[in-house]
Amino acid sequence: MAGTRAAIRYAKAILDIAHSKGVATEVNNDMALIASTIGNNAELNTFIQSPTTGVEVKNSAVSEVFSGINGVTKNLFQLLHDNKRFEILSDVATEYNKQFEAMNGMEKAIVTTAVPMDAELESKVLAKILTFSNKKVIIENIVDPAIIGGFILRIGDQQYNASIANRLQVLKRELSN
Repeated sequence: MAGTRAAIRYAKAILDIAHSKGVATEVNNDMALIASTIGNNAELNTFIQSPTTGVEVKNSAVSEVFSGINGVTKNLFQLLHDNKRFEILSDVATEYNKQFEAMNGMEKAIVTTAVPMDAELESKVLAKILTFSNKKVIIENIVDPAIIGGFILRIGDQQYNASIANRLQVLKRELSN
């Protein structure tokens, strides 16, 4: 919990700096790259989380891995190094993306479907999104065959479950009563 609060504070500070320098979008791209790279590479994540690895080693390794990033993002590495908080780098990157989207009036909608979305399903989902949010929405599609059909829409803390698996579960509960 404390790491999450710290990540939010670091993300807000970096966003303020990036916004004042006019590079918030570039830093957002860097943060998305950092979050996905650390999230998809278990070895790198373990290395960053390791309490036995010194922050100096972590800083130089991460600076090498992400050598083509913006100077503001590199300053974050140095800041985390100085404060011995390198283990929250991935959380800071994820939180920065959330803060950036909120600042620009964007919201992420996660749509879980049994198969990749086609144009017809995407238009139905967009129509449903308009009932939840008036912000510009970025759709992320997750494919999960376990839902059988339909979709599950999650925007922020709201969820709309229009999956066949959910309907079957409701029917099962009604019949067992």
